[in-house]
Amino acid sequence: MMEHFDVIIVGAGLSGVGAGVHLQKRCPGKTYAILEGREAIGGTWDLFRYPGIRSDSDMYTLGYNFKPWTNAKAIADGPSILDYVRETAREHGVDRHIRFRHKVKRASWDTQAARWTVEAERGDTGETVRLSCNFLFMCSGYYNYEHGYLPEWEGYESYKGRIAHPQFWPEDLDYKGKRVIVIGSGATAMTIVPEMAKDAAHVTMLQRSPTYVVSRPSQDAIANGLRKMLPGALAYGITRWKNVLLQNYFYGLTRKQPEKAKQRLIGMVRRALGPDYDVETHFTPRYNPWDQRLCLIPDDDLYDAIKTGKASVVTDHIERFTQTGITLKSGRTLEADIIVPATGLDLIVLGGVELVVDGARVDMANTLTYKGMMYENVPNLASAFGYTNASWTLKADLTCEYVCRLINYMDAHGYAQATPRNADPAMARAPWLDFSSGYVQRAMAKFPKQGARLPWALHQNYFKDIKLLRRGRVDDPEMAFSRRPPAQTRAPARVEEAA
Repeated sequence: MMEHFDVIIVGAGLSGVGAGVHLQKRCPGKTYAILEGREAIGGTWDLFRYPGIRSDSDMYTLGYNFKPWTNAKAIADGPSILDYVRETAREHGVDRHIRFRHKVKRASWDTQAARWTVEAERGDTGETVRLSCNFLFMCSGYYNYEHGYLPEWEGYESYKGRIAHPQFWPEDLDYKGKRVIVIGSGATAMTIVPEMAKDAAHVTMLQRSPTYVVSRPSQDAIANGLRKMLPGALAYGITRWKNVLLQNYFYGLTRKQPEKAKQRLIGMVRRALGPDYDVETHFTPRYNPWDQRLCLIPDDDLYDAIKTGKASVVTDHIERFTQTGITLKSGRTLEADIIVPATGLDLIVLGGVELVVDGARVDMANTLTYKGMMYENVPNLASAFGYTNASWTLKADLTCEYVCRLINYMDAHGYAQATPRNADPAMARAPWLDFSSGYVQRAMAKFPKQGARLPWALHQNYFKDIKLLRRGRVDDPEMAFSRRPPAQTRAPARVEEAA
């Protein structure tokens, strides 16, 4: 007989581990399994191992709401974050529920049985494993773990030096005394450049266009001070809310007074790099703040690398790769021993899992998102997806809370199925994310859409989501609840037949 769980969580990264803890706390007694395609806990923080890997959000908001971050550094390095996630899994026994090397490929919903059948490919044997569940929670992130985005450059194959992609950093790469080009201007590039500059002969950050950069101290003095005076959980809570309020205030400023915010950000760069640096060319974007994600750097590390001459920024377009480097459209040539294409992620929907509802394949691109976490006409399924303008885990925690509320509500009323139903098919639709970043624009056609009003509109606002997800109604008019059809009371036998 097919193995059955109340809940199956897909992914054992930051979101998946958090989902396991929330489920244990809020829905005690529920059986669950976490299916993880790789061999380790940690997701992003285990996959990416490039030099300097760190958070681009403060850990007081990237950390879980139930587990205080106690490290002195608020902008933490990757290994410390990985330890935090794994420690959480151990402390709460979540690690005992994880099935590694189980890459979920397909999930099929059967209304008659009111269950999902989940098909996973085992990485060690290649066999397909089938399990069933009442509720499916996708915590598999938003990008392709198997490859990143790589543009098609003329002459790319002719380059004779070493190419190191950040998503698959070679363990044997020795860059001491080498000339390095890092292509890109996002968070990954701005993390790698100052770290590699410590040992490389020189590191050039080659960008097509500038990005807004904000430097913050790596340590939060207020947080560290509070921790000395107050119990850890209280100090963490105060710091968390302080940072949430500051983030929300600044984001609101960028939306209401974009030019003022822009000048403030550019002024900070000018003060850091001095009056003689060409900030206009290299650090003044053409778009408004938060039309794309801001890049956070700790303790002026990128600026310091530039001022010491160990790193430089070149703003130009690539004409072609050569055997020894890159020729730019301006005619300039950059020589390099190592090239790092920090050119972004390849975004995919729900980890690339194929969804089928009652025999019909779900086209996610033509589906509306419900409260930013469930999907039109897809029963008993939710996904964790963080904020673009704040820390990922703020939204993930709220999503977990809502999923648990929904499961408990269904149990209390004898419901077997909860399906978002849109009562207004003529409602205007918009892209899932209103973000101009290249990696987002390349993928938005594949993603679900959002509607013009609640509960189909997608917030990027923690306070509104607290009202919607933590305090709002579970039984709103556009969530359809139903009980299992009477003929299917012997569900396990029916599930095996359907398999």
